[in-house]
Amino acid sequence: MEQQRSSSGSLQSPRSPSSQPYLSVLVTDPVKLGNGVQAYISYRVITKTNFPEYQGPEKIVIRRYSDFVWLRDRLFEKYKGIFIPPLPEKSAVEKFRFSAEFIEMRRQALDLFVNRIASHNELQQSEDLRTFLQADEETMERLRSQETGIFKKKPADLMQMFKDVQSKVSDVVLGKEKPVEESNPEYEKLKHYVFELENHLAEAQKHAYRLVKRHRELGQSLSDFGKAAKLLGACEGQAIGKAFSELGAKSETLSVKLQKEAHQLLMNFEEPLKDYVRAVQSIKKIVNWESNDIVESLMEATIGERANAFRQQCELAETMKLKEINLDKLMLTRSDRVGEAEHEYKELKAESEEATRRFETIVRLMNEEIVRFQEQKTQDMGIAFHEFAKGQARLTNSIADAWRSLLPKLEACSSA
Repeated sequence: MEQQRSSSGSLQSPRSPSSQPYLSVLVTDPVKLGNGVQAYISYRVITKTNFPEYQGPEKIVIRRYSDFVWLRDRLFEKYKGIFIPPLPEKSAVEKFRFSAEFIEMRRQALDLFVNRIASHNELQQSEDLRTFLQADEETMERLRSQETGIFKKKPADLMQMFKDVQSKVSDVVLGKEKPVEESNPEYEKLKHYVFELENHLAEAQKHAYRLVKRHRELGQSLSDFGKAAKLLGACEGQAIGKAFSELGAKSETLSVKLQKEAHQLLMNFEEPLKDYVRAVQSIKKIVNWESNDIVESLMEATIGERANAFRQQCELAETMKLKEINLDKLMLTRSDRVGEAEHEYKELKAESEEATRRFETIVRLMNEEIVRFQEQKTQDMGIAFHEFAKGQARLTNSIADAWRSLLPKLEACSSA
C-alpha cells in the first residue's frame, strides 16, 4: 500500500527511470538522533531524476522534519493560488514521538508530501525543491535559521501584522462596514464544497480511528482469553482439556491477526483520510473567505491569497476613481499640481492593472488546482476504501475459518 500511495502522490514520477522526464523521491531510513528535548528523527531522502538542472541522476541527502517545514513554507510564500501539499502534524504527546508506529506514519506522510510536489507541473520546477533535494546539511541548517515565514518576521513587520488584526477586531466590535468580498457563484460553490468536504472527511476519519481502536481492543481481549483458555485446558483432562487448549491457541492466533489488521487499517485507511483532512485545511488557507473568528485568524496568521488579492484589486480601483476625479478638478482649475497628479494617477493605474492580473492568475490557478485535487482525491480514496474492504474481507474469512475448524472437537466434547 505504501507503494500505491506514493504512486498516487507522484503520478508523473515513477520510482524507476525511463526515457521520459522524471523526478522520483524516496523518504526512507528514519533514525533517532540526540537525546531528551533535543532528540529528533532524520531521514534519508533519495532523489532520482533526468532533469538537466539537477546535479546528477541520483542524490542522497539527510533531512529532518524542520527541513520539510522549510520547503512547505517557501512554496506557500511563492506559489500563490496553488494548493501546497500538507505536512503531517507533530505529535503533541511526548511518549508517542518516537514510537515505531508514529515514526513510520510520519515517514510515509513525508514521502507522500515531497512526491506530490515532485509530480506537480509548477512546483517541480521550484528552485527551493532543488535545494531541498540536493543541498548539504549545513546549507539547509543555515537556510532554516534565516528569517523567513510569518513567525520569523522582523519586529516591525510583526507589529504591523498585529496592528492589522487589531484594526479588524475594532471594525467587528464597532460594527464598521465589512471589507468587500467576492460574490462569484462559482467561488461560493467552491467554498461550500471545501467546508462540506472537510466536515465529512473528518467524520469518516474519526470513525476509522474507532475501527482501529476496536480491532486492537478485540485483539487484546482474544489474547487474554486465549491465555485463560489454555490454562483452563491444562487443568482439565483428556479431550476437553485438549479442546480448551486448542481454543486458547486459536484465540491467540486470531489476536495476532487482529493486531496486524489494525495496523494495516491505520496505515492504509485512517492515515489517508487524515491526510486529506490536512489537505483540505491547507486549501482553506488559500480559499480562506472572510471569517468572523478573529482567534482563528490569529492562530493561522494568514490571509487567504484570493480574498486578499480581490480586496486589493477593489481598493485600488476605488482609489483610482477618486484620483481620476481629483485630476479632472485640477485640470479644470488649471492647477500647477496637474503634472504631479497625472504621474500619481499613471502609477496607481499600473498598480491597479497589476493587482487585477495577480487576482486573475490566482483564480485561474485555483480553478486548475481544484480539478487536479478532485481527480487525485478520487484515485487516492478509491485505493484507501478498496484496501479497507479487502482487509476486512480477509480478516472475516480468517476468523470464520479459525472458529469453524474448532467446531467438530467442541461438538464432540459437548455430546460426550
